[in-house]
Amino acid sequence: MEFYRHRRLRRSSGLRQLVRETKLSVDDFIQPLFVKEGLTEKQEVASMPGVYQFSLEDLLPEVQECVDLGIRAFIVFGIPSEKDEMGSQASAENGIVQEAIRLIKKHFPETVVVADTCLCEFTSHGHCGILRGEEVDNDLSLTRLTEVAVSQARAGADVIAPSNAMDGFVAAIRQGLDAAGFEDIPIMSYAIKFASSFYGPFRDAGESAPAFGDRKTYQMDPANRLEALREAKSDEEQGADFLMVKPALAFLDILRELRQETRLPLVTYNVSGEYAMVKAAAQQGWINEKAIVMETLTSMKRAGADLIITYCQGCGWLSERRIETAGNQQFSR
Repeated sequence: MEFYRHRRLRRSSGLRQLVRETKLSVDDFIQPLFVKEGLTEKQEVASMPGVYQFSLEDLLPEVQECVDLGIRAFIVFGIPSEKDEMGSQASAENGIVQEAIRLIKKHFPETVVVADTCLCEFTSHGHCGILRGEEVDNDLSLTRLTEVAVSQARAGADVIAPSNAMDGFVAAIRQGLDAAGFEDIPIMSYAIKFASSFYGPFRDAGESAPAFGDRKTYQMDPANRLEALREAKSDEEQGADFLMVKPALAFLDILRELRQETRLPLVTYNVSGEYAMVKAAAQQGWINEKAIVMETLTSMKRAGADLIITYCQGCGWLSERRIETAGNQQFSR
């Protein structure tokens, strides 16, 4: 009887590791940081156990702990003490994001600081752009978002990451950065950002829920595959240096197809709802949290992600510079 003996390569841990096709490293990860004005001490996000809002005073110890684990890239989200219709604090010279960027780069110049470029945390209405009546005006928003991006670059951001989902945001921000002398600052485009139900806990962390309506007129319909590819293609043509798919788990098919369409670095965002579901189930003792997290992160990289934005640092498993995908090795923080 003739058949293939595939199990030959699974006989031992050493053999399995030798032929493992997808391996994770801390170099693959970008750590989110929520920085809030007016805090006297760090504050846990109720819907995201292990994730915190930080004051500027608490920020450096957190970054130091991450750097000690081998994490070198961070994405900064800010929550101002005052909000208005224009999101004025988003581009303020002494805004919370700008201050956080300067602080991190001063003390950890070797790190890569990514600035999330949006208005939702800064506007009184919670939408990602400028309103005309109750509609988000695309072109007015582009002008405002370009101002925000330039201010973040001036503060020292290494990468600008526009997440606002306006049409033409890559072209507008690229033009604005170039005109301000920041030709070398790359753009990490949230190119494929779905209007997903997985964002709920983030809106607690970023205090960014819309005051009315939803974001379905500018974020994408989760049912659409071809539209996603069109969005990514246009951002690449307009000058994006990275392309992102957000969320991750429910859209790995999109990530995989995009990997076949582009040679740009791909990023995926392991979003708050994905994180919170795993944490909740683990707290009930229903799942092995460590094994689930490692398996899901591996699936994102296997699907084509070069970089993963993830909250798993809060789970406590990035204790070594290299993360093995096997379930045999133990990780602790």
